[in-house]
Amino acid sequence: MKSRWLLRFPPRPEARVRLLCLPGAGAAAAMYRSWSELLPADLEVCAVQLPGRGARLREALYTAMDPLVDALTEAVLAEPALPTVVFGHSLGSLVGFELASRLTDSATHAPSALVVAAHRAPRLGSAGLPYHRLADADLAKVMVGLGGTPEEVLARPELLRLALPSIRADFELDYTYRYRERPALPIPISVFGGLGDTTVAEPELAAWREHTSAGFSLRMLPGDHFFPTGASGVDLLAQLGELASDLLQHA
Repeated sequence: MKSRWLLRFPPRPEARVRLLCLPGAGAAAAMYRSWSELLPADLEVCAVQLPGRGARLREALYTAMDPLVDALTEAVLAEPALPTVVFGHSLGSLVGFELASRLTDSATHAPSALVVAAHRAPRLGSAGLPYHRLADADLAKVMVGLGGTPEEVLARPELLRLALPSIRADFELDYTYRYRERPALPIPISVFGGLGDTTVAEPELAAWREHTSAGFSLRMLPGDHFFPTGASGVDLLAQLGELASDLLQHA
């Protein structure tokens, strides 16, 4: 049965490693559509499609972390077991961390590594930005200021009306997030940040080190909050490809 949650770009039935990608606030799985072209053929890009996007546009949005991650965990556990790297951008970093925490004790689906980008460490809690409370016009201005939203969406009121509910829900997800104490993850965590990202400081990225009892790395790349979709995305993908190669060598 085809999963509503997980989209392949493209399906690779013979893949030996899965890259499970979580989008940032307001974004859809399609942000990862081009990644397969730049990654090894034995790695399958499997992007998470949250409710309120694409074919799931009319589904109820999640505004709290636990119900979202519970449902996503169920969807991942229904997949064939495969060595998996979890990657998250921005809000997707938090969702990826909570997903990895839930899957850690699974005998078949425990992730092999967590890679996060452009979000402060979970222990530091929410970014504390109550954008979800803004009126539509003010929320649209915030999106313009942050960048990353396609210009055609911002320029067309009918597209913006469709996009704002998921953006609002995702900001509420982030704002209401509360970290609960737990053991550090027994898998390596790789963290990436944009040198021009004004939403998160390098020490906040470095704090991810506390969430792993295995290896840790932090690399700052040129670009703003959306560096994974810019020129620095090539460097990021190279690192993800190396992670996949390491997993294949030890498989």
